[in-house]
Amino acid sequence: MTVASAPAPPADCLVIGVARSAEGPVPVPGAGPREAFGAGLLALLAPYGVTGAQDEAIRLPAPAGAGAGLVLAVGLGPVAADGAGPDAEALRRAAGVAARALAGTDRIALALPATSGEAVEAVALGTLLGAYAFTDYRTTRRTPPVREATVLVAPELRTSAEDAVRRARILAEELNRARDLVNTPANDLYPQTFADAVVTAGHAYGADVRVLDEHDLAAGGYGGILGVGQGSVRPPRLVRIAHTHPEASTTLSFVGKGITYDSGGISLKPVGANEIMKRDMSGAAAVFAAVLAVARLGLAVNVTGWLALAENMPSGSALRPGDVLRMYGGRTVEVLNTDAEGRLVLADALVRAAEERPDALVDVATLTAATRYGLGDHVFAVMGDDDAFRERVLAAARAAGEPAWPMPLPPELRPGLDSGVADLANFGARMGGGLVAGLFLREFVPPALPWAHLDIAGPAFNEGRPYGYTPSGGTGCAVRTLVRLAGPAATGSPGTEDR
Repeated sequence: MTVASAPAPPADCLVIGVARSAEGPVPVPGAGPREAFGAGLLALLAPYGVTGAQDEAIRLPAPAGAGAGLVLAVGLGPVAADGAGPDAEALRRAAGVAARALAGTDRIALALPATSGEAVEAVALGTLLGAYAFTDYRTTRRTPPVREATVLVAPELRTSAEDAVRRARILAEELNRARDLVNTPANDLYPQTFADAVVTAGHAYGADVRVLDEHDLAAGGYGGILGVGQGSVRPPRLVRIAHTHPEASTTLSFVGKGITYDSGGISLKPVGANEIMKRDMSGAAAVFAAVLAVARLGLAVNVTGWLALAENMPSGSALRPGDVLRMYGGRTVEVLNTDAEGRLVLADALVRAAEERPDALVDVATLTAATRYGLGDHVFAVMGDDDAFRERVLAAARAAGEPAWPMPLPPELRPGLDSGVADLANFGARMGGGLVAGLFLREFVPPALPWAHLDIAGPAFNEGRPYGYTPSGGTGCAVRTLVRLAGPAATGSPGTEDR
């Protein structure tokens, strides 16, 4: 990914943006050759069916002087009512569509309206994310991604644009790392191999990594993680990865659910629900990738990630409905449903993370189907008692371009978690089950500590066709939100990406 200003370098395809209006398609000029946006192009839009709709990508003959043999018109969506140009998410999405549509192309130049550092970063990030493909298990020849992409910018923007592309590259590499982990099948990605991957990458980028194995977990009293993992021949792990900065004044802790495969345990999932359960470690993947991105961007914040890793399997040694676990910190939980396992591993990790007294705590998990039923497959839920911190998380999601929605923690649902034999039950009312899960987690967070729970069950794994810069399979959901929460990437120094 590179940056260039006029005269644009030669390319096989020039990408331009077209918006949709009541009068018809409207080209939105970028920093490309003026000839690419002139009367010759306008005359081609209607005959070739260009409308400017979101996710549209239509190839056009290149007008003379365009500097490319082909023009790809990508839709930017409706023209803004106030006349403002496309926002960052529209640019990310259009660039992602272009990267997917032009797979196999040698060189492309993106003449989208990248008129600021933020816009350049959006175009670069969308391109890099849209070019993603998971091919580790393919033995047949696949169409390669675009080999070289250049963002065209005005000369006065060149320096800031190069820094923006550097930030986009780091964020894309880490978000795609999370996608790779989510897409890796459970026979290859299980608690130990996941932990090994964290050790390798963490050390490469200067993060401190510590791994608690099953013996450490037993000695420390991590009953939730051990209980969930006891049915598998692959024992659980708790991984801590930390980035520290000498100028940091804030410390954040991120906790990720890392169920590398979720069969439901003894409370076995029904047929049709198991096929994508390798995705149940998406929260841990997001936390891991976010900490690495923060480290590589050199953000002036201390961030610690906690990855609660276990495989939830049925066997003769598996956790049973009715069993009571003694969690880390001493509280007891009656297990009424072994498929409500994510909250058990998160509870241990939340208590341990809070012991380090961070300024705020966020957990990320593909936790409940109920949240997916309520918000669909494109929006994740944000819960928490601290209104100001919950809004801060939502603002970070909006700024990052990730759809999120606030959800309540209704006190009337809390009595459903009472147990007759333990301090708490892991399962309550079915109606509002996603909110009940949030209430359960809240029990393991100190009252004065700002905390937010992100349930990413819907958008973490795309079972449908690719769209925008989002592929089929693992999406890397929440990575951008966590990084944005740690601090706008624009405040980062060159960081440690070359370490």
